[in-house]
Amino acid sequence: QVQLVESGGGVVQAGGSLRLSCAASGRTFSSYAMAWFRQAPGKEREFVAAISSGGNIFYAVKGRFTISRDNAKDTVYLQMNSLKPEDTAVYYCAARRRENTSSYYYASGYDYWGQGTQVTVSS
Repeated sequence: QVQLVESGGGVVQAGGSLRLSCAASGRTFSSYAMAWFRQAPGKEREFVAAISSGGNIFYAVKGRFTISRDNAKDTVYLQMNSLKPEDTAVYYCAARRRENTSSYYYASGYDYWGQGTQVTVSS
């Protein structure tokens, strides 16, 4: 079992930056693929970025967001730059076990979820 706790959300003006963190419990963090999803009001949860246990990275859109992980700290990060009002959403951290071979891009492919952190970008 893995517990995930996100932090770093808040209110920022358009063009600003935020760094989200997701701290994981457990002793096998390095074996998990990690991802960030987001969900805006009235919309479905959507993929943002993922990083495999081997360090392969996948993005929904390249350029403004950067995912990284620190296995020594059992933490995954999402650096968000040049934020836009349409980035406003609850951002969720997710983890999947090594043996899970589902697509990285769909929420159904993940085994564990955090509670989410709100990001609000004002215009």
